[in-house]
Amino acid sequence: MTRVEFFFNVEDKLQKIAEIGEKAIVKNVKLMMFLQNADLANEVKDYLWALEDKFLPNHAPDEALASDTPIVVDWQGGQLLHDEVLVNLQHPAPIFFSRFRRLIEIVGVDEQDKVQARSRYKFYRDRGYEIKSYDANSKEI
Repeated sequence: MTRVEFFFNVEDKLQKIAEIGEKAIVKNVKLMMFLQNADLANEVKDYLWALEDKFLPNHAPDEALASDTPIVVDWQGGQLLHDEVLVNLQHPAPIFFSRFRRLIEIVGVDEQDKVQARSRYKFYRDRGYEIKSYDANSKEI
C-alpha cells in the first residue's frame, strides 16, 4: 500500500521540492513531481536546473531522457515512467497515486492550500491509507 506523507506549513514550496529531490537522488530513488499546470511545471523544472549548489536533473515525461532522469516533472499524468515516489502539488488527489510506493503532499501556508490539503487528507484516510504528517515549522523534520 502507498505510504502517504503530508508536509504542512511549507513557506517555500520550491525549496522543499529541491530538498526532497536532493534526498531522493542521494538514495537513488526516482521522483515524479505532479504540478497543477504547465506553467508551474516549467517553473519547477527551471528552478531545479538553476540551483547552483545542487545538481537535480529533471525532465518532462515526453522528453527523450525522461526515463533515465531521477526527477520527472509533469502536470498531466499521461506518462507514468516509474512507481517509486510521487510528489503531489495538485488538487484534487491524482487518480493514479496508489500505483506509487510513496506519496508526498506539500502544503503551503495559505488558507486555500490548507483547505484543499484537508480534503485530500480525508480522501486518503477514508480509503484506509496510513498518513504521516510533518509540520515544516517543527524541528523534528
